[in-house]
Formats: sequence, structure tokens, C-alpha cells
Amino acid sequence: MTGILLVDKPEGLSSAGAIRALKGRFGGAKVGHLGTLDPFASGLLPLCVGEATKVARYLLLERKEYSGTVRLGVETDTLDRTGREVATGDVPALTPERVAEVARRFVGRQRQVPPMYSALKRDGVPLYKLARRGVEVVREAREIEILRLELSPRDRERLDFVVECSKGTYIRVLAADLGRALGTVAHLERLRRTAVGGFQVAQARTPDALASLPALPLISVREALAGLRTFTLQVDAVEQLRRGQQGALRNLPHGAAGDAALVVDAAGAAAALIEVGPDGWRLARMLGA
Repeated sequence: MTGILLVDKPEGLSSAGAIRALKGRFGGAKVGHLGTLDPFASGLLPLCVGEATKVARYLLLERKEYSGTVRLGVETDTLDRTGREVATGDVPALTPERVAEVARRFVGRQRQVPPMYSALKRDGVPLYKLARRGVEVVREAREIEILRLELSPRDRERLDFVVECSKGTYIRVLAADLGRALGTVAHLERLRRTAVGGFQVAQARTPDALASLPALPLISVREALAGLRTFTLQVDAVEQLRRGQQGALRNLPHGAAGDAALVVDAAGAAAALIEVGPDGWRLARMLGA
């Protein structure tokens, strides 16, 4: 069993819990997810099943899209609604002009400091475990990109948003930063992931719905990596790759440094992932039997 399964994770269920809810359907195949969703969040959770786990890092490079709500006037220690209130502040009037100006300010490349309540590790210990002990450590800012940000006031203390962003963006941090930009404090009240790359939440189903299907609706590796350049190799060349012989790759059209491509066999099935190295194309991962 191999492919990408699109799960619509409900609120109150962890990402690992979503996998456990479907464990009996995978026939012993290895399973991993593309980006954790916190239990309080809902939405698209793509699962890589079987050989598809080998392509996860290529899919993790994809942009993500979220919708949600920022609660203004209250800050929490976790920067979301599950945390303990640590500060309050007056909320200024949210005029359309002010809200639009702040949204524009956040679009583009920028550096973001990850939150203490995150799965990032310091000396092998997750930061959230340190935070629960009352320990705070310095975190290095990381480059992210906000490709699109739409803000619309729901009421005097809430902003609904839609954001399209790069891998590694913490929406909780964005919510807190938006509060500061508006002259108050804030936390993330609601979050729903609506897209990961070309995958849309409209294509996904809840764990309960998936569990009742006679067969899981898996997306093939080739379809999932449709954005990559694709080369077709004949059976003998694919077998050479499986033996570690990469001579057939020297005949492929050149690529730029850092490029990746998908190799498919004569039947059109995904056979390998290749990348451009110092001396041209080289094998990155074999796929399939």
C-alpha cells in the first residue's frame, strides 16, 4: 500500500491520534504526516503511506494555507486558546484602512522567532517541555514568507484571516505579532489548514469517514509530485538504478543545482527520485519494490 491519504482532522484530535484512528486500514505499511496540526486545530493532514514516506521531504517544501481567527486583547503563554492568560490590553478601533495596512505589512519574506511551545528541540529536549517547566531559551529567528494575508474584523475583539505561507511558519506567532502591530496583545483562537501545496481540504475526509470506506482513496506518488520534472527510463535502466549503477542518469537533460526530478518506468509508475549534485543528476531515493 503506497500513496498520499488526505485526512480532514477534526478539532480535539492530535495528528498522531488521526493516524491511530486509521491504523487498521494501512495493512502494516509505514505512515507519516506532512506537518503536525495541534489538537485544537482542524483541517488538512496529508498522510504518506508506504513508499510515499520516502518523498515526504519534497512535499514538506510546499506552501500551506490556513484560515482562522485572532482574538485581540488577551495574550496566552502558548499564543493560542489552549494556554494560560498572561496579559491583557485595550483593543483599538479596527478601521478597514488600519487592518488593510497591517495585512500589507506582513506580506513578504521576513524572519520569525519560533515559540517556546513548539516541537523544536534544544539539546534533544522539545521546547514545549522546557516551557512547561518554566524554562525559556533563546530561539534563533528563521526566514519565512507570507505570500498572502487577508484580514477581516469579525467583531471588536476578533479578526478572521486567510494566510498563504511558506513551510516553517508558526501561525500562533503571526497572531501575536498581528496583535502587537495593531497596538494590543493577541492569541490564536481558531485555526484550520485548508491547503498543502496542491492538496486541498475539500479533497479530504474525516478519520471516521475514511474508516468506513471499503478502500482508502490514496493519491499516487506520481500525482503528488506532479510539480517535479519527470523523466522516463526503460526497464533495464531502472534495474541498474536499483543496483546502484547510475550511468543512465548521465544521458538525461541537464538540471540546475538543487533541482529534483521524478524517474518513472515505462509503465508510468514512480521509480526513483533524483537530484542535481556537483557532477550532474544523482540518485536520491529508490521507490517501489
